[in-house]
Amino acid sequence: MNYFRLLEEDIKCVKDRDPAASSMLEILLLYPGLKAVRSHRKAHWFYKHNMPFVARFISQRSAKKTNIEIHPGATIGRRFFIDHGTGVVIGETAEIGDDVTIYQGVTLGGTGKDIGKRHPTVGNGVMIGAGSKVLGPFRIGNNSNIAAGSVVLHEIPDNCTAVGAPARVVKRDGKRVDNLDQIHMPDPVAQEFDKLYKRIEQLENELSVLKGD
Repeated sequence: MNYFRLLEEDIKCVKDRDPAASSMLEILLLYPGLKAVRSHRKAHWFYKHNMPFVARFISQRSAKKTNIEIHPGATIGRRFFIDHGTGVVIGETAEIGDDVTIYQGVTLGGTGKDIGKRHPTVGNGVMIGAGSKVLGPFRIGNNSNIAAGSVVLHEIPDNCTAVGAPARVVKRDGKRVDNLDQIHMPDPVAQEFDKLYKRIEQLENELSVLKGD
């Protein structure tokens, strides 16, 4: 698609999704998320044409200016909106579909355990909340939402809402599948202590039997 057509779509999607945006000119000149996406489209072209140094030069200049780091190898679809954007990191093998929105502090990263495809694939129409970490070479399904602060370590199906660390699906196709919410999430540390307590109690009982108490 023509670069200017893509730019027009990118600007319009910001205007549609950000109620604070007052004009197209403001978005074009002052929105760091748009600047990062524009720079990435250029860097990705050089990356695909076997000019990795130029690609990295463009991406690193953009990261310095916007505090949004997108590897030039990442594949990004149309109408991608990074809201606020500070601290966003997108890895080399990440793939992002059309009409995706992500907020500040989001990482689309790897775990360090995978070779080749190391980063997530994000479907169309996905929203990823502020501070969320999506780590690994799995898929976030179309039209799914990841709540702020979540840590996603496995695939999320289409049309789901996932929350927590680690993230779990609480809504699918508009229906609750779990009573969990973002306020009353279980404490993972407390859960581990509970497991340890039960294990100690079990071992003490077994020891009492062996002693003949």
